[in-house]
Amino acid sequence: MTQTSTLTYIGHATVLIELDGQRILTDPILRDRVTLLQRRGQPIEHATFQNIDAVLISHLHYDHLDFPSLRMLGHHTRLIVPRGSARLFQRHGFQQVEEIYIDEVTAVGEVAVRATYAKHSHFRHPFGLSTHCLGFIITGPHEIYFPGDTDLFPGMAHLSNTLDVALLPVWGWGPTLGPGHMDPLQAAKTLRLLRPRLAIPIHWGTLHPWGLDKLNPRRFLTEPPYAFVRHAAAFAPEVKTQIVEPGDRVTLEEILG
Repeated sequence: MTQTSTLTYIGHATVLIELDGQRILTDPILRDRVTLLQRRGQPIEHATFQNIDAVLISHLHYDHLDFPSLRMLGHHTRLIVPRGSARLFQRHGFQQVEEIYIDEVTAVGEVAVRATYAKHSHFRHPFGLSTHCLGFIITGPHEIYFPGDTDLFPGMAHLSNTLDVALLPVWGWGPTLGPGHMDPLQAAKTLRLLRPRLAIPIHWGTLHPWGLDKLNPRRFLTEPPYAFVRHAAAFAPEVKTQIVEPGDRVTLEEILG
């Protein structure tokens, strides 16, 4: 029986990627609150993050690396993390920690995972480690690019010639963006470099500072993916785009054919 390839956008940078029978989770944020940030929307269904085969950690910032969320997955869960950070995870009790560096490849079942460069700040505040930030290209029946947090960089043109899906960060968690992030326009410009068949905006609409969801207007929570789709139509009309709301699931075979 042929297995389908699916993506579930859990929210922020957390995506469940199901390829070739493997369940791979990116940068898990599974709680209602992280530091001074709170989650918007419905709670995450527990079944969504059960039986995970591997977790990809792109970098150590608190909105991408949350140890209470990782503990919800279990201390035996396999973690694929930036080189130089394994001891941090081991100190928190995680037993299957694999370090990876830019251009190195590991496998999750029959699915290949290659680490890529990401243009973003390395440091985990206030007194934490400084390690490289990573993106990942996940290759099975489809090839998927998860950039982590990154700004646009010219080397995106050389990451792959066969991308099916680019999961592109289009915002952050507040009304403004700091350096090392892409807004909808910058994310759309990457399409000329990446040349994917399909682009899905992520890193929007989920986390926000406590109380800011009550502001009016609060367009920073809802507008970025729609702005991205408009810009993408201008910069790369040959690339399909699809907005996936936090909590929703899509089947790649249905979109890509």
